Formats: sequence, C-alpha cells, structure tokens
Amino acid sequence: MPGTFDRARFLRACGLSELEEDTPKRVELDGTPVSVVKTEGEVFAINDICSHANVSLSEGEVEDCQIECWLHGSAFDLRTGKPSGLPATRPVPVYPVKIEGDDVLVSLNQES
Repeated sequence: MPGTFDRARFLRACGLSELEEDTPKRVELDGTPVSVVKTEGEVFAINDICSHANVSLSEGEVEDCQIECWLHGSAFDLRTGKPSGLPATRPVPVYPVKIEGDDVLVSLNQES
C-alpha cells in the first residue's frame, strides 16, 4: 500500500557506529527481539528468533547477506527472512530500517 512505509513508527535500535560489519547486534524493541546487521554496505533488521528452534539468531554468523542459526545451521536471508535450507522451513520477519545521522531506526511493521 503506497505511503504505508512513510507512516510506520520507527524506533531507535542502536547507533550505526555501534555496528561491526557482519556482526549481528541483538536489541529489543517494544518487547520484540531484533537482530540488527550491517553487511555489504547496508543495514538490515530481522526478528532474532529462529523459526525452527527458539534460539537467538544474533548469536550466529553472517555471510552472503544471510544470518545462520548457530544451533542447527539454517540460514535466513536478511532481505526477505526466507530460510535457505533445512531444518527451518518458515521465514522469520524482517523489518524496515532507516538511518538518520548515527541512529539506526527500525519499524516493527514487517516488510515480509
């Protein structure tokens, strides 16, 4: 729906200067665990809980714009939340991100 993104409520997740390349940072926004990741020149926000097992994705590794669950090895695309392989079969939510100065702002309105 046109304009929905513009009216979304953005919350400050962290400072851009706090993010290390390919190192997930776990934050909690309105009670929702979110993993914020800077990789390949962009910043992404994805729900921090694996859809296969109730574990934190921010404890996993980032490579090729994917975050890997450390427990069973499923990887999720940071752009879409879709898993790239088993055992996970369900995507995890991804969230819109915008940068204002050093602030990384995230909206809990899902992109996918």
